[in-house]
Amino acid sequence: MVILPLEMNDPRGPLAARLRQRKFEILRRFTIPDYLLPGSLSLSHIRCGKPACHCAKHHDPGHPIWTYTFMVDGKKHTQHIPKEMIEEVQKRVAAGREFQDAVREVLTANAQLLVLARQQQRPPRR
Repeated sequence: MVILPLEMNDPRGPLAARLRQRKFEILRRFTIPDYLLPGSLSLSHIRCGKPACHCAKHHDPGHPIWTYTFMVDGKKHTQHIPKEMIEEVQKRVAAGREFQDAVREVLTANAQLLVLARQQQRPPRR
């Protein structure tokens, strides 16, 4: 898909310059890595139900269970993550979140630049 630029002049002024500078700083910093993960990783605890197990004691939190949750086509998916994979999945989810935050910031800068361009195109009021 090819996206053509909007037919308008680039906005001028110090705010527009700062927005463009920040936007290109972010774009230079990121490529789309193939290891990013969306979603979240969370820790919960369960009780196994065995009466002799440590988790059966009243003050014991239970067995730790790590769960990775993400959305695909509007549907929530959940996967249990083994403890030997936790650190790697945490890094990949954090990197995915950082990338998404950067994309949001670029999109916001683009929206602000559009508004500035429109404001600067208006003829002065009499």
